Amino acid sequence: MTSSIVHAFRMLRWGRTLARHGALREIEVAPQTPPLLRRIAKLARFGTGAPKTPHYADAFQAIGPAAIKLGQALATRPDLVGPDAAKDLTRLQDNLPPAPFAAVKASIEEAFGVPLSALYSHFEETPVGSASVAQVHRAVTTDGRAVAVKVLKPGIEADFARAIETYEWAAVRAETIGGELARLRPRATIAYFRRWVERELNLRMEAASASELAAALTPETGFVVPEVDWARTSRRVLTIAWIDGVKLTDLAAVDAAGIDRKLLSQTLVRSFLRQAIGHGFFHADLHQGNMFALPDGRLAVVDFGIMGRIDRRARLWLAEILHGLLTGNYARVAEIHFEAQYVPPHHDMAEFETALRSIGEPIRGLPVKDISIGNMLDGLFAVTRQFDMVTQPHLLLLQKTMVMVEGVALALDPDVNMWEISGPFVGDWMRDELGPEAVVADRIVESVRALGRLPDLLKRLEAMVPNPGAAPPLPPLAPLPPPRGISRTAWLLLGAGIGAGLGWLAMTL
Repeated sequence: MTSSIVHAFRMLRWGRTLARHGALREIEVAPQTPPLLRRIAKLARFGTGAPKTPHYADAFQAIGPAAIKLGQALATRPDLVGPDAAKDLTRLQDNLPPAPFAAVKASIEEAFGVPLSALYSHFEETPVGSASVAQVHRAVTTDGRAVAVKVLKPGIEADFARAIETYEWAAVRAETIGGELARLRPRATIAYFRRWVERELNLRMEAASASELAAALTPETGFVVPEVDWARTSRRVLTIAWIDGVKLTDLAAVDAAGIDRKLLSQTLVRSFLRQAIGHGFFHADLHQGNMFALPDGRLAVVDFGIMGRIDRRARLWLAEILHGLLTGNYARVAEIHFEAQYVPPHHDMAEFETALRSIGEPIRGLPVKDISIGNMLDGLFAVTRQFDMVTQPHLLLLQKTMVMVEGVALALDPDVNMWEISGPFVGDWMRDELGPEAVVADRIVESVRALGRLPDLLKRLEAMVPNPGAAPPLPPLAPLPPPRGISRTAWLLLGAGIGAGLGWLAMTL
């Protein structure tokens, strides 16, 4: 196990890098910052010539691959790092120098135990993209299919293991300070970050995510998930069908290809709702660099390393919350927050309803271009602090992705109204899930499951009640006489036993 001295040294080195880019200035001025931490931040900045405007993304980029991934995770936590920092961290798109082709070739051949030529008839040595964890090469399989091959970079697992161990060490110490830091749950943030990284460092899991997402989005004919080549996929190598389209970062090329941007925007919003609300499993990194417009007007997505998942009960609550905000039913939205225990019960529900109205009314019905996400987030975070709402990391990932989807949809169609697109889908889904037929179906499923558990319950009851064995039944016996109290002799024996026990206990201690 790494010593605290090593963790502290790493934190000091990283802190100096953050300070050099001005990324610790917010800590210096935030009223919630403990005095000792404020003094450390000022000391770290001393002599660095740090800019007055913090460059968060540049700082994390300078620290290294694990910090880049952590920065991307923190971009989902504006409540923890602040809206400005979260917005700047979204610039972390993993454009890093690639590993040498010789190392990539050796990694692929080691994964499958055969020469590279036995898997691909053509393999481009220069990657089309290089991220902090892996890089992607274009290739052609031996049976003539164009594919994209994603390969983990050499030594990346050890680098991340060292960094995450230090992040966890720092999170424990931050949370023990208490107050605002405890409410923001930094340990939970790092725990979710570890899960993201573990998924990204196992490309079989990414392949499985792509396959699951493709099955969930079968009804969305305008949304494409590339097919996985399982025969050429392992823990360190992922092979999927090549997407021949225009990346959404180049909207001029999308227009030149004559592709309907408004239709792409609607497809994106509707498919995301089907993922998040309909199935509870969603692509959580839907930025422009991961999406392509196909010549036939469909929308394709790649990079399934970061996926979000929420259970059915949470989806029902979220659907009701979204529907309540769409319709202005703030009373029901407040009730759901108390039912879900997102708000502690000692708060007043009517006051919480008023707070929700102050956030929802200014944006309800407006097109996305007229909504200030920063102002909305400021209002939400003020409400969470005012009502002692404990952070829900899985919901923050969903909120971050929703904001990202809004941004991409707005870039495609400046007049898009996410609320109008969301309304019919959410309404239909709620009728299916909360209507009388759904209630009856749920009761039937619960009853069938209870019946299925009955044999196991009987076995456990039988184990609790011992078998009387093969001895014949005893003959009828006269009842015992009623107790007459304890005799003096019995009291003496009992006292002697207790005294001996206490004496033995004293000697052993």
